[in-house]
Amino acid sequence: MAPSGAVRHAAGSPGRAGVPVRAVTRTLSDDPLGGTVRRTVLPSGLRVLTEAIPAMRSVSFGIWVAVGSRDETGPQAGAAHFLEHLLFKGTKKRTAMQISAEIEAVGGETNAFTTKEYTCYYARVLDEDLPLAIDVMCDAVADSVLEPADVETERGVILEEIAMHDDEPGDEVHDLFARAVYGDHPLGRLISGTEETVTPMTRRQIQSFYRRRYTPPQIVIAAAGNLDHATVVKLVRQALRGTPLDTDPAGPAPHRAATPAVRTRLAATVVEPKETEQAHVILGCPGIDRTDERRFALGVLNNILGGGMSSRLFQEIRERRGLAYSVYSYASQYADSGLFAVYAGCAPGKVDEVLELTRAELRRVAADGVTADELARGKGMSKGSFVLGLEDTGSRMSRLAKGELLYGDLMPVDELLTRVDAVTLEDVNALAAELLSRPMSLAVVGPFEENAFAVSR
Repeated sequence: MAPSGAVRHAAGSPGRAGVPVRAVTRTLSDDPLGGTVRRTVLPSGLRVLTEAIPAMRSVSFGIWVAVGSRDETGPQAGAAHFLEHLLFKGTKKRTAMQISAEIEAVGGETNAFTTKEYTCYYARVLDEDLPLAIDVMCDAVADSVLEPADVETERGVILEEIAMHDDEPGDEVHDLFARAVYGDHPLGRLISGTEETVTPMTRRQIQSFYRRRYTPPQIVIAAAGNLDHATVVKLVRQALRGTPLDTDPAGPAPHRAATPAVRTRLAATVVEPKETEQAHVILGCPGIDRTDERRFALGVLNNILGGGMSSRLFQEIRERRGLAYSVYSYASQYADSGLFAVYAGCAPGKVDEVLELTRAELRRVAADGVTADELARGKGMSKGSFVLGLEDTGSRMSRLAKGELLYGDLMPVDELLTRVDAVTLEDVNALAAELLSRPMSLAVVGPFEENAFAVSR
């Protein structure tokens, strides 16, 4: 049954196991801070969400697949990222050059990225060129041929990407920290895979991953800008007709379950010895998953601790003492787990002092909590950054897709702001007392021996 206020169109008779054999459309919201959001579920289980914003002259169009690096087995590590590279290399209708040239000829842009839980392919074009973007992007994602020569070419590109990542210690330390917390679990692995897994990966393995994982129930298509929902749905159906994504009726896949929770390692220290001019350190612990009701309090707490130039850690470590150029805290959240951490980049000789100050500040907040002024500032930062982040079609398109793919629901902007406003001092202090008292793992990249931090220094 459609929820109150929803509009449903073309709800045909149910197919096998109650699956509709015709598209089902409903209006999700008429947001005063945005446009009209509509959602259509195609008979194949593929979902199309749009936000119509007539004041815009552009449209962002994305194809999101609920498949990421955590869905790979050990020997497959890097397959999702490898595939992301290959899908732009040619289809039965277009060469790689045609895919890029057709979009660039109208001033548009295309790109893609892989995360641990999903992969996204997107284009941004003028509103009048949306039909072209839909046709090109759907063709690339649905019907790539994965030519053997392209597999070998992209293998070399990815190996160079992995090598480049190894030359960026500020990036490498984040992967090192994930490994310290998650160990051999897929959440602890590199999204790109490693030289050892990418080098022997065959076209057949990638093709199998592609066809088994890229199915309509796992896909969400989202678009935002000056558009008409019914037209977008029509164009998507036309673009997918006759492709491997034109399948029998099926229901949409549920969003990734939050249970059972991922088991994390005991607090660990991981050091990557590297002759760098600056040391890169991350101190942190397992956090909360993305559906935890405390996520709004965590956002506020993160802002207070290290979310900006007025945060405690920035003021103490950079402003007052000048020990680091970059220092911040962050929270990563997955379906069934999460991380909370503090990053700092500093001179190797200052690492001990930076870690001592960081630990002291975390202990202080865990024991004494935060102030009412800090609470107000942290809430203001959360609300402001969220709303300001919706100023372009790309961010609005991403919001639609993530709401559907990760939560199975789209929280209205006003409701999200209300949830942040509802966070109390008691909520933040209770979470701080629990979270910041957990044993902390440490990841370090810099000119140190592997056992340099085996004992707290």
